[in-house]
Order: sequence, then structure tokens, then C-alpha cells
Amino acid sequence: MDFGDNEDIAALRDLLQRFIVREATPEMAARWDREDHIEREMLVKLAGLGVCALTVPQEFGGMGRRVIETVVTIVELAKRSTALAGLYIMNACYGSLNLASEGTDEQKQRFLPRLLSGETLFAYGLSEPDVGADLSSVTTRAERRGDTVVINGRKRWCAGANFADHILMLVRSGEAEARYRNLSIVLVPTDAPGLTLEPAGAMGVRGIPVNDVLLDEVEVPFANVLGGEAKWNEGWSLLAGPALEIEKLETPALALGVAEAAVAEAWEYSQQRRQFGAAICTIQSIRHMLSDVQTKLQACRLMLMSAAWKVDQGLPSAVDTSMAKLFVSDTARDIVLTCQQVLGAYGYAHGFAMERYVRDALVMPIWGGSSAIQKNNIANLMRLPRK
Repeated sequence: MDFGDNEDIAALRDLLQRFIVREATPEMAARWDREDHIEREMLVKLAGLGVCALTVPQEFGGMGRRVIETVVTIVELAKRSTALAGLYIMNACYGSLNLASEGTDEQKQRFLPRLLSGETLFAYGLSEPDVGADLSSVTTRAERRGDTVVINGRKRWCAGANFADHILMLVRSGEAEARYRNLSIVLVPTDAPGLTLEPAGAMGVRGIPVNDVLLDEVEVPFANVLGGEAKWNEGWSLLAGPALEIEKLETPALALGVAEAAVAEAWEYSQQRRQFGAAICTIQSIRHMLSDVQTKLQACRLMLMSAAWKVDQGLPSAVDTSMAKLFVSDTARDIVLTCQQVLGAYGYAHGFAMERYVRDALVMPIWGGSSAIQKNNIANLMRLPRK
């Protein structure tokens, strides 16, 4: 199994690391976090590197679906800023992956070239005030009126909706009793009349603001239903479609990037910080903590890349991706909290990136399907009896 340790991946990492040094300084990352805003021009710069092509089919000028490379890109960007990595995910994953996998020919023609160039961004609109893990219970209502879909309701936790062009929105398009056979996904323009955004705010992963989205008689062309006529009322199958296994890898890739950055900072700090006449890296308890996080970091890398390799190869991967989401997200959080202890009071202070890493890491076991949900998935997929 090739987990991405080859010349092409090494070249990709080098390309991204040189880009980050040049275009995304630590000061910029701190500002994106402080202001809860990242400039969209950063995406155009990323597209110039070619990484937006990693999820666009070759017939549209892309490289096809390159899962390991996509995961590596997220990890490297997240080492500097989850906002920068989030911007990339909104384009390459929310946008290109879903459109390439489930879009109609017309939708692909309309959106994929602009996604490839970094001109277009998609946000997700799945959760609602009373709907988190149980997405089949969404109440945002979509009514078909000829060639138009009219949407009413409220969505929550729509990260980046304030600067995205469209929201991939899960809506109830049939009778409530049908449950899994009454959902659709609609591409809703963020400038549609009747659509209002309300900033929600969050303690971490700042730079891609979270929003509530209110919809009051929002009219969208039926041509914006993801998958078209054939997928009207088939939204549940789209959620559980081919893109799902890759989407389960996005959050652990973010988590791994944050953990790698935290370990690098703690490792360096331990050699510079002196107490009792010596660098603290000479203290056994500090050495043990740093050895522990390095070991856990390697385990996270291997689990994430193993799952990505299986998805890339088209092998059964649902268990692997759920395990990666569970293990890497939880372990990365623990790694970062240990690294914070190495820095002591400075790990809690403004001016050090560590306090940002802590805030970012805390959400990883919650995002993208919580750890509890992943445990349910693993038990069910491995056919553990319920009775």
C-alpha cells in the first residue's frame, strides 16, 4: 500500500510548504482568526498551484479524483490555518467532488470550470437549529412549482455562507412520513431574494464564519436541484453517495494538520525555554510528553492515509473512513492539549499560535459526524448484533 510517501506526494508537500511561506504568513493566519475572515483571493492563488484540479474530472481540465493528494493538501494548509484549508475544502470538496459525482451534465458544464479556476465557492447547508446528526429530520421545506423550487426554513452552522456563491442545501421536498424518500439537495445562490444570513460565531476554526441561513419564499430554478429530475426526492442517496467517504476524511485531515503544527511548536519551544538552568526538553516529564505526541501523530498519519488509499483504490472503505474520523479527530485533540501543557502559561496566551490550535482542535470530534456517530457507524458496518 502506498500511503502517499512517494516522489509526487513529496513534490506536492514541497509546493504547498513553499506557497505557505510565501503567501500565508503566521501573521496572516493570526489575523484571519482574529477577524474571522479570510480573503477569497487566497483560493485563486491556490488554484494557481493546481490543487483545485485534484477533484475535477479530466474532461474539464482537472486531474480526476485524487484522494490522497487532496487529503495531503488539506493537512498541509491546516498546519498554517484551518481557514485556508477550509477555503480549499469549500471549493475542491463541497463543490467539485459533489458536482463531479452527482451533478447533471449541465451542472458540471456550468460549475466545474469555475471551481477549477478558484472562482466559485460552495457552502454546506445541512444542519438546522433542531437537526444535527439526524439529517433525515430536516424541516426546511422545498416545494416544486413548475420549473421553480420555492424554499422556506432555517439552516444552521453554514460555514462560509457569507462569501460562498452557492449553498448545497438539504431540503424536505416530499411528505414528512416518507423520511428517507422525501429529501433533495438544491444549489441555492447566496444572493437569492428572500435569503438572509445571520452570523453565529464560534470559538475556533475562525476565518470561515459560521452562519444561520433564513429562507423566506426563496425561488431557485429546478435546474439547480443536484442531480436534476432523477434525484428529486433522492437526496438521502446523495448524502450517502460516493463523495461521503472522502468527506469523512476532510475533518481528520484538518485535525492532523492542526496537531502537526502544535507538535512542531511544542518541540521547538521545549528547546528554547529554559528553567532551572537548562532547556525544558531535558526534563524527563517533558520528554515523555513530546515522545507521546510524536507517536500518536504517526498513528494518526498512518490511519488517515490508509483510509485515503482505500478510497483512492475504490476498495470498501466505509469502516476505515469512520475509524479515521473517530481516531484522528479524538487523538489530535489530545495531542494539542498535551502540547499546550508543554508551553505552560504561554500555551494559553495571545501571541502564541498554540491557543488557536487548542480552539481549533476542540471541534474536530464534533464536526463531520461526531465521534459517537462514528462509533455507531463502525459497530453497524461491522455487523455487531443489536440484540
